[in-house]
Amino acid sequence: MAKQTLLILGGTGEARRLAERLCARSALRVITSLAGRTSTPEALQGEVRVGGFGGAEGLAHYLEGERIDLMVDATHPFAARMARNAAEAAGLTGVPLITLMRPAWQPVAGDNWQIASGMAEAATLLGPEARRVFLAIGRQEVQAFRAAAQHHYLVRSVEPVEPSHLPANAQCILARGPFSEDDDIALLTEHRIDMVVAKNSGGAATYGKIAAARRLGLPVIMIDRPKPTGTSIVADVDEAMAAIDAHLAAPVAERGA
Repeated sequence: MAKQTLLILGGTGEARRLAERLCARSALRVITSLAGRTSTPEALQGEVRVGGFGGAEGLAHYLEGERIDLMVDATHPFAARMARNAAEAAGLTGVPLITLMRPAWQPVAGDNWQIASGMAEAATLLGPEARRVFLAIGRQEVQAFRAAAQHHYLVRSVEPVEPSHLPANAQCILARGPFSEDDDIALLTEHRIDMVVAKNSGGAATYGKIAAARRLGLPVIMIDRPKPTGTSIVADVDEAMAAIDAHLAAPVAERGA
């Protein structure tokens, strides 16, 4: 009997743990696809492919060529383009799609958040007066803050930022999480940060900066995550495993329902 084939769109800890769980099942062929933006990704179980697909149509062609039975989008909650391509490719091919997306953070007592819909709005919300800003947004969208050059920026990312994308007054730190609350308190204090800009990525691995800002009484500009469409959303690996079991156990005609 042929193995059923799953494609995981990866790049997160959840994707890595899901691949590990699925690879324990000998009846499954598990492929994880990585965008290739990180030069030293963590080791993954199962097959791994690296690089883009060429948009939704390219992904649809891949799904058909590899005879994918089920696709799981376990990319970062802010990987909006990949999420759109996955939903469109699923629609084109009839391959069922599950999105594994950790819940967003919610403000608690002591938090001082302003919500921004995107990077440009976040840069505007920093205001006209010069601030010392911790940009905890990765490296892909730092360029938006060049428009607010009056501020000093501390940028933390896993990979180096393209120099032409940096604001005029920026310092970069290369580091890979998770970061503890105490680690981030020390960082924010050392660099005399008075405002934090963060993506609402959810999860525990990068929550340290949010807890640190709360303890230090610092305001946070929280960038809201995009809302995925055309998919079933699960919150963690256990829910993903249950949804996968339900899909693969269903008759083929019912899987896209």
